[in-house]
Amino acid sequence: MNRQELQRIFQHFKALKVLIIGDVMVDSYIFGKVERISPEAPVPVVQVIKKEKRLGGAANVARNIKALGAQPILAGSIGNDRDGDDFMQMLTDEGLSISGMVRLDRPTTVKTRIIGNKHQLLRVDEELDTAMSDSQGVQVKESILKILQKEAPDAVIFEDYDKGLIDERLIYEVVTFCKANNILVAADPKSKNFAGYKHVDLFKPNLKEIKEGLKQDIDATSNDSLINADNYLRTKLMHNISLITLSEHGLVITDGKEFFRIPAEEINIADVSGAGDTVISAATLCFVSGIDLKSIAQIANLAGASVCERVGVVPVNAGELLDNALIALTDSVNNE
Repeated sequence: MNRQELQRIFQHFKALKVLIIGDVMVDSYIFGKVERISPEAPVPVVQVIKKEKRLGGAANVARNIKALGAQPILAGSIGNDRDGDDFMQMLTDEGLSISGMVRLDRPTTVKTRIIGNKHQLLRVDEELDTAMSDSQGVQVKESILKILQKEAPDAVIFEDYDKGLIDERLIYEVVTFCKANNILVAADPKSKNFAGYKHVDLFKPNLKEIKEGLKQDIDATSNDSLINADNYLRTKLMHNISLITLSEHGLVITDGKEFFRIPAEEINIADVSGAGDTVISAATLCFVSGIDLKSIAQIANLAGASVCERVGVVPVNAGELLDNALIALTDSVNNE
């Protein structure tokens, strides 16, 4: 891939439409400075400087899709509460559609992170992660299928945080519709529905998720161990591409024939929150755009690394990613 081809690919992102189905949440932040330890307990005292709320969970995938130039459509649920009101307002403020959001009689998920001296000290979760009632599930499913029929997206991303929105029945119906209508399906799984993502095009677990999902011990440093795990995974899911993120060991990508390992970028990590959202966003757009397997992994790896250099859950910077990709992919082509 030369420079012109890569630039055309990033330009092509602007023509794509992506439906993101998943658990949305409010990411709340308390930023402050730490200068002393509490006399009441051996914990730091955070002197609050500012507070912020941001779109989190599947909504952060929508932010990344938009940041990369494509059109996101977000489908999820929030509560009939003040946090749900805040979430809807943030969608509007960021120019994201609210049409795919369903309000239900269950609380909006909120994750509050306390940041002291640019490091996360504590996270407090307010959530209900049990399955939805049958009637709530039907309401959400019907809303999503209507969006699929009306919008005809180029791709669907399942962004699963195990908060109750996604179940195996929803996965089956969405994947069936997408296969019949030539829509690419990507999945970023968690443990509850891990085995339900059958026949998806792009499956992106991290190391912890694939270990738990397969109930196997996997050596992240061994290509043979990862290939064996992927072969076993394919017998269960019958999917197309595996993209497995390995934290400090980088990531691997394979279609069952070709296998590539991409080492982790050497960066100053400030916060890994939201990196997985960025990886699945970049990888999906690259896949839809017809990029080769290794380049998908390289660009996704660069995207995930870039957001780890900033504090809090933030979307990727498309211009910065393109600049980094031009350097990395050009070098890799020249060295082959």
